[in-house]
Amino acid sequence: MAHRSGDLMTASQTAASQTASDQPAVVCFGETMGMFTPTSSAPLNTAAGFTLGTGGAESNVAMHLAELGHQVAWASAVGTDPVGTKIIDALAAAGVDTRWVGRTADLPTGLYLKEPDTGSGAHVFYYRQGSAASALKIADAVGWPLAGARWIHTTGITPALSASCAELVEHVLDHAHEWGASVSFDINFRPGLWPVSEAAPRLLALAAKATVVLVGLDEAETLWGSVTSADVRALLPNVQYLVVKDGSIDATEFSLNSDGTDTITVVPARKVDVVEPVGAGDAFAAGYLSSLITAETSADRLARGHSRAAWALGSRQDFRPGLGQRMSADEPHAAGDTSGTSDNDRELELRR
Repeated sequence: MAHRSGDLMTASQTAASQTASDQPAVVCFGETMGMFTPTSSAPLNTAAGFTLGTGGAESNVAMHLAELGHQVAWASAVGTDPVGTKIIDALAAAGVDTRWVGRTADLPTGLYLKEPDTGSGAHVFYYRQGSAASALKIADAVGWPLAGARWIHTTGITPALSASCAELVEHVLDHAHEWGASVSFDINFRPGLWPVSEAAPRLLALAAKATVVLVGLDEAETLWGSVTSADVRALLPNVQYLVVKDGSIDATEFSLNSDGTDTITVVPARKVDVVEPVGAGDAFAAGYLSSLITAETSADRLARGHSRAAWALGSRQDFRPGLGQRMSADEPHAAGDTSGTSDNDRELELRR
């Protein structure tokens, strides 16, 4: 039986209670689309063949976190079309819990075309207006396992999709503390979705509510005129963990101390040959968050972010599997020596 887009049915609505083993430690939410890319390095208008993959910032983070051993779910909505099925299957195969993905026959799964770098950089073309995920609203999140999660991750893409999506993101950020969850918010400004004049104040206000904020210095300059990482910190002085990424140069973490001062850590980026930059920011976010969740040092979590970003930069895939729990793309690393402890045992108590 088909369900209307306004009444998405999820698996969680048929299971009123969750056992501890069923509850994901991390919930990522946002749109994932079907992704068409040429099979050769050719412009879209001359390409003869295409492959169909999947792409979405929040689900990319979820797949990286699953590969790093975290219990993670992705919550969203897709159509009942084959593309929606492909997305769910791909995330499930990567170890991500997809029980909270609603499906609707009334609205399609979003799509985008990705043109490889043929000399002027990679380009993406969205076809997501009126998609199933763009119709997400606060009521759809009632069944999501947000109250039991330790971490919730989303990005600045979601509030740009629709008014109801914007209300949903604000609702989650406003109530995360009472749910006992920490929130990570990756700015991820997409100029193709909304103008700077609208995005700049909205994204700044949302970011101020999060526990962790990740932002590229280039997008911070576009949005708020910030020239240095210190400029960004001045705009977001009360965020517990602010990470400013300066492209191929370095990443800076501002960690707020109990006395109101900052501990500032800077770690240089890895030097790699870039195949394509799409997906590297999501890889960085996942590496950083994984190390934050497992209580590693500031330098280690920035280094883990750089390492996963470097791995992603070597592929045309939005999510490049295979790095696992190694500390870097070229240096094998014992998988963390967790000494039998679980993610929950090692979770940082980061409540705002």
